[in-house]
Amino acid sequence: MKKITMTTRHHYVALVAILLAICTVYVASSVRGAYAVGAGDVVQNKHIITLHDDGQEKGFITEAATLRDALADAGVRLDANDRTEPGLDEPLVARSYEVNIYRARPVIVRDGRNEIRIMTSYRTGKQIAQQAGISLRDEDQATLGRSTNMMRDGMSEVLTIEYAVPFTFVFYGKTIQAYTRADTVQDMLDTKHISPASNDTVSPVASTPITPGMVVQLWKNGSQTYTTEEDIPYDSQKIYDMDKDKAYREVQTRGVLGKRTVTYTVVMRDGVQVQKTELNSITTKQPVKEVVVIGSKNNYSGSLNDWLYALRMCETHGNYATNTGNGFYGAYQFMTTTWNSIARKTGRSDLVGVLPSTASPADQDAMIIANTNMTAGLVTQNPGCYAKTGISNKPPAS
Repeated sequence: MKKITMTTRHHYVALVAILLAICTVYVASSVRGAYAVGAGDVVQNKHIITLHDDGQEKGFITEAATLRDALADAGVRLDANDRTEPGLDEPLVARSYEVNIYRARPVIVRDGRNEIRIMTSYRTGKQIAQQAGISLRDEDQATLGRSTNMMRDGMSEVLTIEYAVPFTFVFYGKTIQAYTRADTVQDMLDTKHISPASNDTVSPVASTPITPGMVVQLWKNGSQTYTTEEDIPYDSQKIYDMDKDKAYREVQTRGVLGKRTVTYTVVMRDGVQVQKTELNSITTKQPVKEVVVIGSKNNYSGSLNDWLYALRMCETHGNYATNTGNGFYGAYQFMTTTWNSIARKTGRSDLVGVLPSTASPADQDAMIIANTNMTAGLVTQNPGCYAKTGISNKPPAS
């Protein structure tokens, strides 16, 4: 057997090292090549999902386009009331996702007046209340807790809602609709972080219990100035349409309140306002006039009352006190000369010199009947309305 010398051993070691290096380079090159071929596919088509489901964690790789499809492929079943973050139909585009599943469970919602049983995946009181269709204010409290009577409730979780008490708060001159769950006026001020100054007045006294609808006032004694926003009322205009039945009413333009910002100076003494003076104001929003169309079509049936109604509605919209300064007065638009002449002829000297618009409705009705009967009728006395209404030229007997 040939003896292996130290030099020969060194040659063997060097050869083995060279072979190992060649193999390493070959393998690394193959891996890099394989990875390079599939790298785009991994980033674009494969997503790592880490699932957090009711305290359990599970990971898997998916090529699904949405979380809904990914969970279905992974055999993860969801109830209709379960909820996920991110959403089920959100496209999967990132390399990895942390997915939370919130499982729905039964909860009783009690607000002191009603009891609602729902399936919910939400974990906070206000979210659960909102799902139950209950709108809560910031001052309301929704407490989620365990049922104290499983036999009665049939489920383990109960959401108890305590509504805040509504009251009117006059805060240094500004009136606010406020809410609180505090027991007393002082507690209310504390919870709202309000600290009255030494010369301020609180009414009623701080120890007064809070009750629904009460008025709490906080004022500074002496003279003070404050600014508030007030409504500006809108005007109304009625348009009478003779082509529409009397029951017809249509709001052609809806009225809108205007707004103005007003600055007042008030003087307070012992919490009581003894003087209030408007300093200035600015209109921030002009009111919009309301326009209403009202039907006044004559449903003339031949009676005297219908005849009178149709005539005065046509002439003045039925206003017995009409006096526009055009020389015609009252519901039937008499001239004073005509009025005085008919009054003398009918023996009503008490009406001579009386403005028709100031006479009683009964006297005005009697005078138009007499005038029409003693003349050629409506064809000459009220020709426009005679043609428009289609009523008889002379008044019916009754």
